Amino acid sequence: MKILLVSANTLTVPYTVYPLGLDYVAGALGAGYDIKIADMNEFASPAGLGSAVRDFSPDFVGVSIRNIDNTDTINSRDFLADYKIIIQQIRENSAARIILGGSGFTIFPREFMQELDADFGIAGEGERLPELLQALNSNADWRSLPGIVTQETARVVYEPWKNKIQRRFDPENCATKFYLANGGMLNLQTKRGCPYRCSYCTYPHIEGSKMRFYPAEEIARDARRLQDAGAKYIFITDSAFNASYDHSLEVAKAFLQAGISIPWGGFFAPTKPPADYFKMLADAGLSHVEFGTESLSDTMLHNLQKPFGVPEVIEAHRLALQAGLYIAHYFLLGGPGENRQTIGETLDNIESLNKSVFFFFCGIRIYPHTALYDLAVQEGQIQASQNLLSPVFYRSPHISDREILQTVEEHAGGRFNWLVGSGENKATRILPRLYERGFSGPLWEHLIS
Repeated sequence: MKILLVSANTLTVPYTVYPLGLDYVAGALGAGYDIKIADMNEFASPAGLGSAVRDFSPDFVGVSIRNIDNTDTINSRDFLADYKIIIQQIRENSAARIILGGSGFTIFPREFMQELDADFGIAGEGERLPELLQALNSNADWRSLPGIVTQETARVVYEPWKNKIQRRFDPENCATKFYLANGGMLNLQTKRGCPYRCSYCTYPHIEGSKMRFYPAEEIARDARRLQDAGAKYIFITDSAFNASYDHSLEVAKAFLQAGISIPWGGFFAPTKPPADYFKMLADAGLSHVEFGTESLSDTMLHNLQKPFGVPEVIEAHRLALQAGLYIAHYFLLGGPGENRQTIGETLDNIESLNKSVFFFFCGIRIYPHTALYDLAVQEGQIQASQNLLSPVFYRSPHISDREILQTVEEHAGGRFNWLVGSGENKATRILPRLYERGFSGPLWEHLIS
């Protein structure tokens, strides 16, 4: 059976993101299938996918939808029209049945099924694909499988994958070569599941709230494969790498033992770490820390249900800086209870965070299965029956987006390391030129002043 797996994501700002999820789907399929991975970034136009489909002649095409939109209120773009073109190219060039999946699909499974007219979808982890294929191949009842969606599905059953998780990485794949040639950054995952309850976040819905750890030695072996393939930087895609301090330290030790010599980074929660935590990670190659800080007002951190307060953020920053790491903080402004005072607190407290890049987003994307969604319904900002596939953002009734953005811009005073929105204008000008000159990694550290 021939399976074509397609990564639909073409968002490359602030940097390209390797389609790690498809490696895990390929690993779950195993040797019993003829598998090909195609990445839309490989093709100069969607017609390139059509040619690839004709040449491979698959029995099934799995399309991974990672991004619903760019989650930016300033330059908001959704990608539904792009995905429709992908499906059209597959339909016009093959009789294969189409199966949707990915993190974005998992948030809006029924909506995507209706819009894209696919045959099946998998809400949740893609490792369930072989079970669906086996059921279809043997004419068994696939309806008992959790997460399987059709256009007629009324209720989606979500269930975390409890069996073996195995990555299949192919250094000779065209997609791999694209990412190695454009920034040299490949991805790694050390666990699934997020124990935090941030009011706006979809990770617990997508992966579950219980952490499932990969063995540290296995993670290090995968990291070594990426390094040997030519990766110049590894990005760890966990919702928060340090959600378990013990496990993340085990991973760092395994990196040292495996001889990982290239730099790496990831997302971190700015909670107070154990003594010398960041120093030990830096010794193992950690170079970049991206903190999901969201606010520096204790009132707002409480409202967003963050697992830390302002003192913890400042201490985590200090210790990461002391370890010689590059630091970025991400802020979500305009959430529940945001007002002039809380914005002022955030901006004033940022001044105590030296040598960092700050990314500011105004308005928080509303997703189902989150506390923010429930609040937005309660406040009348959205209706319970409303289709949120096109981006809808929560906005505080106490301060307008315009005032928030104007206040941030005035406080920034033109500083280059303060980026409002995704930083597309600055990043689009700078990052491609740096990649062309041979630089690798996320590169936002070059904005630090």
